[in-house]
Amino acid sequence: MTDALPTLKEADALRADIYRLLATLLRQAPDPELLDWLAELTIEQDGSRLAECWQSLAVAANGADAERLQRAHFRHLVGVIQGEVVPYASWYRNGELMEASLVALRQDLKVLGFERSEHTRDPEDHLAALCEVMAMLIDAESSEQGYFFSQHLAPWAASCFADLGQVDTAFYAALGQLGSAFMESEQARLRVDAGHTPVRILEP
Repeated sequence: MTDALPTLKEADALRADIYRLLATLLRQAPDPELLDWLAELTIEQDGSRLAECWQSLAVAANGADAERLQRAHFRHLVGVIQGEVVPYASWYRNGELMEASLVALRQDLKVLGFERSEHTRDPEDHLAALCEVMAMLIDAESSEQGYFFSQHLAPWAASCFADLGQVDTAFYAALGQLGSAFMESEQARLRVDAGHTPVRILEP
C-alpha cells in the first residue's frame, strides 16, 4: 500500500483559483458562460470586506452584458494608447512602462524557472501575469510565494485594483474592489506566514 499523493490544502487551492480568476478577468472581458457562473455564486456572508466584494461582483455579473463588457474592458484596461487604468508594475512603481521593476521581475522569474509565453504581447509585469505566477507557485506549494508576493505584488497591486474600483462600469468597479480586498488579505496572511519561515537570501 502506498501513501496518497500530497494535495493542496483547500484554502490554498481556493487562493490559486482566485488568482487565476483575477488574471482571466484582467486579460479579457468575461464570456457569457463565465458571467453566468459568477452571477450564480453563493457567498457566505461572514461580515468581511472580501465577502462583501464577492457579493458585489456576483450582483454586477448578473446584470452585465458580455458585449458591453468587451468595450468596457478595452476602455478601462487597454485603450488605444493606454486604458484608464494601466495594470503594470513598472507604471505604478516607477511612473513609466518597461522600467526598473520589470528588470527585477525578469531576474526573479528566471531564477524561479518561468519563461515568457511566445503568444503574449504584454510585458511580464502585467498584473494578470503576476496573478498567474502566484497561482502556479501556490499549485506547486512553493516556499517562494511569500517572497514573490512581497517583491512584485505587495508594493502596488492593491492600489491598481483600487483604481479599477473607481471606474464607471459596475462589473469592473466590483472586480477592482474584490482584487484590492484580496491583495490586502494575502498581504496579511503572508505576513503571518513570514513569522514562521526562515529568512530568504538570494544569491545575485
